[in-house]
Amino acid sequence: MSTSSKLGLWTLTTVVLTAAAVEAAHFYFGKSEASIFSKSTQKSHVKSKDVTETVHDYSEELIKEQLARNYAFLGEEGAQKVRDQFVVVVGAGGVGSNCVASLVRSGVSKIRIIDFDQVTLSSLNRHAVATIKDVGVSKVECLKNHLLQIAPWCEIETVNELWTLDHAERLLLPGNPTYVVDCIDNIDTKVDLLTFCYEQKLPVISSMGAACKSDVTRVNIGDISTSDEDPLARTVRRRLKKRGINHGILSVFSSEKPDPRKAGLLPLPEEEFNQGQVDQLSALQNFRVRILPVLGSMPAVFGLAIATCIVTTVAGYPVEPIENKNRYKIYDGLLQTLAGQRSRLSVNNDQKVEIAISDVQYILEEVFRGKSPISGFSTRVTLSKWDPTKPLSLQNVVVMTKEEQKIHEERILKKGEPFSNVYSDEVLKLIEQRFAEERYYSQFR
Repeated sequence: MSTSSKLGLWTLTTVVLTAAAVEAAHFYFGKSEASIFSKSTQKSHVKSKDVTETVHDYSEELIKEQLARNYAFLGEEGAQKVRDQFVVVVGAGGVGSNCVASLVRSGVSKIRIIDFDQVTLSSLNRHAVATIKDVGVSKVECLKNHLLQIAPWCEIETVNELWTLDHAERLLLPGNPTYVVDCIDNIDTKVDLLTFCYEQKLPVISSMGAACKSDVTRVNIGDISTSDEDPLARTVRRRLKKRGINHGILSVFSSEKPDPRKAGLLPLPEEEFNQGQVDQLSALQNFRVRILPVLGSMPAVFGLAIATCIVTTVAGYPVEPIENKNRYKIYDGLLQTLAGQRSRLSVNNDQKVEIAISDVQYILEEVFRGKSPISGFSTRVTLSKWDPTKPLSLQNVVVMTKEEQKIHEERILKKGEPFSNVYSDEVLKLIEQRFAEERYYSQFR
């Protein structure tokens, strides 16, 4: 046999022996691993097929191993407090599904999910776990089906039903939940839910609008009274004030400013208007029919923020959210513009103003919607006294741009010209309308 033939035979033999050794190792270690897993899960009776119901006798050893990073982060006592929570999540869309998924992964052992809707193809850009196979399945069952594969020990109760105030006690109170999460996008239902939780003293955290948002650095966690730049939050605040609720409800919101260059509510096709009775197009009475553009990652950010807030709060982990982190300096600056005007108009340069910084937020965001009623601009804004014959008050301060303030100060406050010489009837009517609204809402503040 030639040298080259011997070398080829030796190479072939080596390959065969190596392959046999690898297969033997795979068989041995695979069998050992399967044996170990089988022993570890002997008590829990977990099979290789999908888990369809909660496994109540799941191995505590496996649970702690799965939650090892949580225990390391929160400590034994903190992690156990998280596991003891019973959270009710109302709304299982983009925000709600991400919140539920994160709570389950964080160790919360009991969750009730309430939603009437089904997974659609358009849900897949933001839903936490849904796949194409889930299209047509109820959102609550979709979550349960997937999350039981992650945490078989978690008790996931599903309610495929629209939450309404008439059934609030039946849907929320059984089992004494420790937290309620509001992920509803219908204003009437949202306000009813928050009012019910407030009156029942149920800890609740509410998600404001994630649609049309894109700047994650503007996401805040704080009392609903500090929320701004969000039409949904503004409407919810006003309706809650009518019910005597000014604060005391935690919320996640974005302070991202609206911009005509950014996404907005999509118009309804003209052919739908031509058919009449547009309100009949909604799936349910009083629900919106127009589409809100959603960047899929933003509902996830909101949902994860809520879950993180709950986990750290109940665990006693030291976190100090900066409420309204993007706006405080703006309000302080606006107050200074009013004080500066007072100084310029005062004989003795008095800068004292009868308005607090909390009033500045209210004037800017609530009364004047964050923009000048004169030009509609929301940049380089200031505050100005309106009527020189009346004392400074919440009904005698107007948001203006710096240029508008200069003109108003010179012509109205100093020279005393008639308002009609400076402003159009449309502007004067709008400002009077804003003052009238303030007079109405002031009784609820």
